[in-house]
Amino acid sequence: MLVRLLSSIFIFSFLLTACSEPEKHSTATSNVQVLPFKFAITGLDKQRTVRLYLPPSYDTSEKSYPVVYMHDGQNLFDDLTADKGEWGVDESLNALAASEQFEVIVVAIDHGDEERMNELSPWENKRFGVAQGKEYMDFIVEVVKVYVDNNFRTKPERLYTAIMGSDMGGLMSHYALHAYPEVFSKAGIFSPAYWYSQDVFAFTRFSKAKLDSRLFILYSDNEGDGMIADNDKMYRQLKSQGHPRDNMKFKRISNNEKAEQLWKNNFSEAVTWLFQKQPAF
Repeated sequence: MLVRLLSSIFIFSFLLTACSEPEKHSTATSNVQVLPFKFAITGLDKQRTVRLYLPPSYDTSEKSYPVVYMHDGQNLFDDLTADKGEWGVDESLNALAASEQFEVIVVAIDHGDEERMNELSPWENKRFGVAQGKEYMDFIVEVVKVYVDNNFRTKPERLYTAIMGSDMGGLMSHYALHAYPEVFSKAGIFSPAYWYSQDVFAFTRFSKAKLDSRLFILYSDNEGDGMIADNDKMYRQLKSQGHPRDNMKFKRISNNEKAEQLWKNNFSEAVTWLFQKQPAF
């Protein structure tokens, strides 16, 4: 009798807990899609999901659009797939389309889970292991971009092509702007993990971005003294190398926002700033 009573109490408690947890549902807008097959990363024996945001006017116009390539695709559009809350990239861009007629395509490449840090750095880290960033970026440029440009109405030229990411994705976006200057002319670099490898500073010195390239670099006091020092160092270096001040914006936030909220709140400003100086859409 006692066993049956305890069992009933356990089941009731379990059901009560389950019912009290809010059910998660998709928060992606209707103009976000997951491409229908996974893309192979040559040289790494991996496949990767790619998500696509198309502007509100895409289906009713014949226009071609600039493109923003973004890392950590799981975290950009949908709470169902986001690690710690989505960025709301789709909602932000839909609002910009309505208020400012600003429209871009976003191509979002999913991260590699436990191998994310390796994939998002072209430099080895003794703690985290081998670097796979060169192969990952070649995959974006030679596979994903080629597919997107051939199947959607994009403006494929470098002046209309940006890359954005946060943390390790910020490090990779910095690298991409300098390593692929014929492909990208803009980089949104949020909370960049410059700490992962100090090679980023030597690389930036010897692989300079084109002078018309635009960098929006965002970081927060809440992210620690190392983040502040590394970004100050990068600013001084780019300035000493002669990169035009008008083409780089370092934005330091002094509040206690969590990382995802920080990136979400500053996405619209960053993406519109990056595309300010270019021919009309």
